[in-house]
Amino acid sequence: MTDRLIKNGNVVDGTGAAGYKADVRIKDGIIAEVGVDLQPQGEEVYDADGCIVSPGFIESHTHYDCSMWWDEKIDPCPGYGATTMIMGNCGFSMAPLHPDKAVQHEVMKIFAFFEDMPLRPFEQRVPWNWSNWSEYREETEKNVKVPLNYAMFVGHIPIRLSAMGLDAWTRAATDDEIAHMCELLDDALAAGAIGMSSNLFDVDGDNRMIPTLIAEDKEFAALFDVMQRYENTQYQLVVDTFRIMTAPASVKRMTGLLKDRNIRVQIAGGRPNLSFQDPILPTMNEALQEMEDAGIDSWPGHMHVSPTLSIGVQKSLLFAQSGDQVWHEVVKAPTHDEKRALLSDPEWRKRARESWDSLWDHAPLQQPQNLVLLDSENDAGPQGITLKEYADELGVHHSDAAAEWLLRNGIMSTIHFKPFPMNDDLVINQIKDKKTIGNISDAGAHIQMLCGGGDNILLFTDYMKRENGPTLEECIHSITGQLADAFFLSDRGRIEVGKRADITVFNLDEIDHRPWKKVWEVPTGEGNRTWRYTRDPAPMRLTLVNGVATFEGGDYTDARPGVFMPHNEVDDTMAIAAE
Repeated sequence: MTDRLIKNGNVVDGTGAAGYKADVRIKDGIIAEVGVDLQPQGEEVYDADGCIVSPGFIESHTHYDCSMWWDEKIDPCPGYGATTMIMGNCGFSMAPLHPDKAVQHEVMKIFAFFEDMPLRPFEQRVPWNWSNWSEYREETEKNVKVPLNYAMFVGHIPIRLSAMGLDAWTRAATDDEIAHMCELLDDALAAGAIGMSSNLFDVDGDNRMIPTLIAEDKEFAALFDVMQRYENTQYQLVVDTFRIMTAPASVKRMTGLLKDRNIRVQIAGGRPNLSFQDPILPTMNEALQEMEDAGIDSWPGHMHVSPTLSIGVQKSLLFAQSGDQVWHEVVKAPTHDEKRALLSDPEWRKRARESWDSLWDHAPLQQPQNLVLLDSENDAGPQGITLKEYADELGVHHSDAAAEWLLRNGIMSTIHFKPFPMNDDLVINQIKDKKTIGNISDAGAHIQMLCGGGDNILLFTDYMKRENGPTLEECIHSITGQLADAFFLSDRGRIEVGKRADITVFNLDEIDHRPWKKVWEVPTGEGNRTWRYTRDPAPMRLTLVNGVATFEGGDYTDARPGVFMPHNEVDDTMAIAAE
């Protein structure tokens, strides 16, 4: 740890207030002094002339839970000013675990499937030697060193699997099983989980509703009883504003269960801002207003970037999530030869055409004009044209054209969906809104789609420059102080004496939203590696986590100063520094 004096910067402190010229002194990982013309006291001096000095950015919705066990870099996040990440989202977490290995494997499979990651590294690189969440926390802190601080939800899905075994997929819980779930949740909250995340959205690769979708109200109510015993904890709910759009009904259901309880609620994706979601905006806004009117402390979440979607047959949940189980058969086929055999089979192609045509209207597969043949394994081509253009050229169905292109270009090839048009005015209003959770990115998941890594920088390179766009101070507040408040992270999110020295320094004229690039560094568990997308740094001039540089001089450092952030433990060091 290096004590520093950051001189001559424009401090934008994360409160939303106007920036001001000031110096920032850092001692023992804590902000010790903020003022004008501070004099060195033996620490390293960093000249931030012409730069913004901001609290480090908070990644509010990530899925690095598993991958951080084998990829400690968490790039490109440090190069984009990120210093804190929230994990355990969407009802998926790595604990608790049922003693039966088959049930444990369900936790691995459901995480790997929904977050589009190889399963074998889950099995091989993670010890899975815990039963409850408190033991999981202990193992993580002992074995995982990363460049970002992290806080974690406990997932309702593994809680249910741990209490019910494989029956969690098929039926309601008994009173005894609900009591066991409450014990598991109590253990997690006592050990510092920031709350419980749940999911009323997803179906899996076998077209099964995930376990939480079949949970009854009495199960939710009992778990909420446990949560209510803990201060500063929250419930995250993932709702469906994308597939069959049940979100308004889900929010209304939870309003009835959460009324008169002192539990903060985060509705992930609760502010839909993609243009095709416009038809549900009135009913969604009505449901959110009813929740607010009921006195529930609700924080809708939103994205400022269209989800990145790619279609391939190696590792993709898009077919299953769209309801196309025939094409998902190819994804599930274990070998390249078996995948090619299916794609070539006339009988499979007939079933695939019928399945393709039966999907919901706004499914990506129903929009071949927006599906781009972009990423060929062998460059056989064509590349850069749409699936519709290719199908028209061949004179075949879109499904047959996709199969033919994958056969010609290689089974590792992918087809990319153009970004969904966004309701830009709504996005800008959400960035400015003081009670939303922004910067939802899914970073760390969907590794062959590049979800989220570095997208925070678009606030400064894009939205801030638009007519009626947010100010620099509003953009920074939305991903620093506002998120720290939303997650009850009282020791960060502001440039203020006594706060952790999670800081980023950047020049607005230097940063940019860098293009994708492939890196072949994801272990497959079979002695080789597959690829993921990342991007070059923005770059920031400096990123500090607990006073330690994780990005400096245009490059990542080897430092791994990130620590677990429990919601319910007082940091004595922070208290002493504040005094």
